[in-house]
Parts: sequence; C-alpha cells; structure tokens
Amino acid sequence: MICAENNEEQYPLDRIIEMAWEDRTPFEAISFQTGLNESEVIKIVRNHLKPSSFKLWRKRVSGRSTKHRCKFGRTLTKHRCPSQGKRK
Repeated sequence: MICAENNEEQYPLDRIIEMAWEDRTPFEAISFQTGLNESEVIKIVRNHLKPSSFKLWRKRVSGRSTKHRCKFGRTLTKHRCPSQGKRK
C-alpha cells in the first residue's frame, strides 16, 4: 500500500485520490483528515492519474463551489435526492 505521510499518521493514496475525485468532498475536509493542503492533493492526483484523467478532473473541480467550503456558503450535509425515500 502506498501512503502519504503526515506528522502523525499515514493515509493511503487511493483514499486521498478518491476523496479528491468526489465532487462533494471539499479540500478543507481532505486537509482536516490528512493534513495535506490543496496544492499537495493536486500534486498527488497529478502524479497518480493518467494525464487525460487529471485534465478532466481539474476542469471539473476548478472553481467548483462544493470543493471549497468558503465558496459553498453553508456546512456540508449528505446529499439527498428529492425523490429519495418517497413511495409511489
């Protein structure tokens, strides 16, 4: 298992990449859990994805309000589809 080292713990790179790939996980949450800032996360993703996948990811997350908690404007909660849990 390949890990990114923090002062206290090690985090699997696949988990860091997974959190970065998720649209609803802000960089602040990744930083809180791993101790890595946004630029360090971007470097990890760049080094471990194919160039085309990295370009698609950067295009998708650049300026996305949900990837930056201060731009999102409220605390994050779990996403729930309006039709989820409704019976017909």
